[in-house]
Amino acid sequence: MGIDIILEPFSYQFMVRSFIISVLVGITLPLIGSFVINRNLGFMGDAIAHASLPILVIGSILGVSIFLSALPAAIIIAITLGYIIGRSSVGEDTAIGIIFSTFFAIGIILLKRYNLATTLNIEDILFGQILGVSNGDVISTLALSLITIFTIIIFYKQILYLSFDPIGAQVTGLNTKLFDNLFLIILSLAVIGALQSVGIILVLSMLITPAAASKLIMKNFFHSMFVSCLFGVVASVSGLYFSYYINLPSGPAMALSSTGIFVICWTFRRSVRLI
Repeated sequence: MGIDIILEPFSYQFMVRSFIISVLVGITLPLIGSFVINRNLGFMGDAIAHASLPILVIGSILGVSIFLSALPAAIIIAITLGYIIGRSSVGEDTAIGIIFSTFFAIGIILLKRYNLATTLNIEDILFGQILGVSNGDVISTLALSLITIFTIIIFYKQILYLSFDPIGAQVTGLNTKLFDNLFLIILSLAVIGALQSVGIILVLSMLITPAAASKLIMKNFFHSMFVSCLFGVVASVSGLYFSYYINLPSGPAMALSSTGIFVICWTFRRSVRLI
């Protein structure tokens, strides 16, 4: 009976697609989230997700794929955020807050102005609806995830150095502006790839929480990255099971599963501190 509970969802094609995307998101977001935590850029990921809303709406108006419309826009937004933050006198969090709230407000206005409720479900955009993904969504998410993962692998040393010691990286001659922009771009890729599953509101949970939980029990950063990916997959897959069997919204279910893992790690952080 236990095996039947595990395997039953796989008898449906939509669940197979959902599991594939949940695993991809569970790996990609916590992987880059490990760097985000060290750079205190959690709010940046949230800003990118929110700022993508008007582009999703414009793409729907023009009949363009959500991914095709949101991806280049998110990259532009990420670089713009980095540029403004570097030259702003109001503080990083303040600048990000102003930018993402402005873009998000524009998105809501466009959504209402063009009466797109029939083509864009606002709840799905905000909270995710992984059970409704198509084969095209799977391919798009796979492509975004692979680009993000391979970029981190190729430029791991540079991104790591910049995350822990940006001043030292600059002194040694590393092109910090280039790698700052590169990091923001792959952060955008990871966030856009997750919007279908956890939505705009909850993307920060999957980006930050598994990585934060791993950091509580792992001393080594490299090991912590892998454990955070494991936590991310467990959270996203278990959230999907909860969504299937208890009829919960998929995005919130994944976010709560992720929070549950964090609470467990925090509770046993002193007795389970590993390498």
